Amino acid sequence: MKSLLLGIHLIISSLLIGLILIQSGKGGLGRSFGGDIIYRSKRGAERFVFVSTFIVAIFFFLTSIANILVR
Repeated sequence: MKSLLLGIHLIISSLLIGLILIQSGKGGLGRSFGGDIIYRSKRGAERFVFVSTFIVAIFFFLTSIANILVR
């Protein structure tokens, strides 16, 4: 049971890393000095990646807690 849970946790963590890396970076040092301050909403694939990242992060949290509790 523990090894199955660790395998699932590994898959979820890899998926979370991938989703974070494909998100477009809008921050950075240039934004601190007034560059590109236009606000826009997320649409299409960008919104899907954002929501997917949030859901996978919740599953990552839950599998982390489960790994602590399962002996």
